[in-house]
Amino acid sequence: MAALVDTSALYAVLDAEDPQHDRAVVALTELLGEEARLVTHSFVVVEAVSLVQARLGLDAVAALRDELLPVAEVVWIGEEVYERAFNTLLGSRRRAVSLVDWVSFETMRRLGLRQAFAFDGHFAEQGFELIPA
Repeated sequence: MAALVDTSALYAVLDAEDPQHDRAVVALTELLGEEARLVTHSFVVVEAVSLVQARLGLDAVAALRDELLPVAEVVWIGEEVYERAFNTLLGSRRRAVSLVDWVSFETMRRLGLRQAFAFDGHFAEQGFELIPA
């Protein structure tokens, strides 16, 4: 099994006050126990660091870098994926779906990933399965 790891999941694991924290920790533990291939991308890393730094502080950023990110393969986003995602964002006319989300959807399609460890319903709208369900 393989899954893309989204910012929403990373944040929920780190923030014990997040409403999805317990579900995120259980899901991550299960994914690691199954030795699932976890993938994220450079835009998620930047988004997650920014969010965690602003809301939880630098100790949580260090935990993100040292404990969470090492369990996932980080795909570095190149110009082709960036341009396609940006054009899709503009063409979609949807303010609520971020550029990072469009990069995630494009990356998942290119890698053949059908599942996302995420708490963002936009993944389901795009036809991906959410973990946890």
